[in-house]
Amino acid sequence: MSAIFDRLTQLFEQGHARDVGELMSDSRFADLDRTADAAVLIAVTERPDPTVILTQRPRTMRDHPGQVAFPGGKVEDGESAVDAALREAWEELAIEPENVRLIGTTDRYQTGTGFDITPVLATVPRDLSIRPDPREVESWFECPLEKLMDASQWNHDSVFWKGATREYLEMNHDGYRIWGVTAAICWNLSRRIAWLEAH
Repeated sequence: MSAIFDRLTQLFEQGHARDVGELMSDSRFADLDRTADAAVLIAVTERPDPTVILTQRPRTMRDHPGQVAFPGGKVEDGESAVDAALREAWEELAIEPENVRLIGTTDRYQTGTGFDITPVLATVPRDLSIRPDPREVESWFECPLEKLMDASQWNHDSVFWKGATREYLEMNHDGYRIWGVTAAICWNLSRRIAWLEAH
């Protein structure tokens, strides 16, 4: 067992056994007639200073074009959220399921564009071979887990959307803008695993 996997598993279990208060959600903006189940893989590298694998979606995609995202997509008929996250990570980045060490599913996130997303937390080996599919991934990068879990690294902003003020988070990392759904999922996870407090 790796130290990172063991530590994340312990923090994950502790965090999901307690009330962490209100989490971020866009459920009030969602069109409930158009909701589709989706799943994403939060792949944490097993490095001494772990990172998280993120992608930038092609600007030609229909949903969330050009945005930074976790590997993921819609849950197909007969799949669990874990199945879908693993399949999408394979299709987008050629991450083999046998290289993924599952920790668990965390708080679902409902987007304003109609997706009900289940994030799946896992670890992957350091220096894993990544082969992005250009049809689904414009580029990919790693961001330190500590940075994503640090509340002080996020900028709080708002926009008037669908007749109401929508609060959102964003940060820049090596020229990438991490915001919206991906930022909110990171924020919610940080409330659960309290990574910085465990240092």
